Amino acid sequence: MGGRKLYVLLQAFLLEHQIKMGRDALFDLLAAHQLLVRKKRRRVYTTQSFHWLKKYPNCIKEIIPNKVNEVWVSDITYYRTTQGFVYISFITDAYSRKIVGYHAADTLEGVHTLSALQMALKENRQPITGLIHHSDRGVQYCSYDYVKLLQDNNIIISMTENGDPLENAIAERINGIMKQEYLEHQSPSTKEEVMELLTKSVKSYNNQRPHMSCNMLTPEFVHQNNIEVERTWKSYYKPQNVIL
Repeated sequence: MGGRKLYVLLQAFLLEHQIKMGRDALFDLLAAHQLLVRKKRRRVYTTQSFHWLKKYPNCIKEIIPNKVNEVWVSDITYYRTTQGFVYISFITDAYSRKIVGYHAADTLEGVHTLSALQMALKENRQPITGLIHHSDRGVQYCSYDYVKLLQDNNIIISMTENGDPLENAIAERINGIMKQEYLEHQSPSTKEEVMELLTKSVKSYNNQRPHMSCNMLTPEFVHQNNIEVERTWKSYYKPQNVIL
């Protein structure tokens, strides 16, 4: 969990014990005890977009979700175990930021990504009329079985149009949060151990971690109550001027 979220959760404790500590002081304390997580830059590519399968247009360019089950975003990330890489598929509600489906596998075969979608559909308890599923153009998301399951549930298919991670920014952010805040310092050996760890981590993320995009409420609380939230985070991305 990031320092800003930890500071919010500690407010009641600090007040109860009459401890005066600002956010910067907390960061200094965490740094002094080597409790700040350093971001890793190494990347394993999980997107296989050079294939003959049908690709779909980006339908969420101008959409800002204002309710749950309006947009689901999906992505695949890698996770190193003591025996090699495991690939994790996440599906996240773009409004509540709740992880609604996930699955871990030792290969990038589409059947494993399909399992995350099946979980999201099975555990959903709210209407999905007009739901958009957004992902990259990887072969897993363009596969016959994956597309058929989306179409059978009348879900609109949306995909990125180039390699810009900002086209699937929420999904990319979820990958980073889960790996850096929950999985980074664990040492599972098998896919089964990863799934067990993942189940606990997703439960903690959904139910305990306050989210800036949810007015510092938890994703589960916002999702189940369909609470209206106001965007509180800033976009630090600035488009670069290209000279031709």
